[in-house]
Order: sequence, then C-alpha cells, then structure tokens
Amino acid sequence: MSLSELKTAVCQLSPQELAELATFIRKRADAAWDQQIDADFAEGGRLREVADEVRADARAGKLEDLP
Repeated sequence: MSLSELKTAVCQLSPQELAELATFIRKRADAAWDQQIDADFAEGGRLREVADEVRADARAGKLEDLP
C-alpha cells in the first residue's frame, strides 16, 4: 500500500478509528525513540562517552543542583 493510499484510507476513518490509529502510531514512534536512545547510550553508542563523563562528574561531586 502506498502512502497516498494510506492517506486516503485515513481520511475515511471514523473519529474513534482515527483516535485508535493515532494512539498506535504514537506508541510505535515512542518505541522507536526508546530503541534509539538505548542504542546511543549502549557500549559503543554515540553518546556513551558523554554518559560516562557525567557519571564520573557526579561521583566526583562536580555537579550542582539546579536552582
């Protein structure tokens, strides 16, 4: 099914069906985001070095509470 066909089908949904679809898409997008965050902070991830630095600063007492 093409994107154009999906858009046409979505326009034909009832308000209840549209709400259910929106919930489904939001949950799927949230899961994809969670996977990306996990990958970024995993061993070898692109943000792992930053996380390690923050942990070290926290252990060393270099962090301050926000006002």
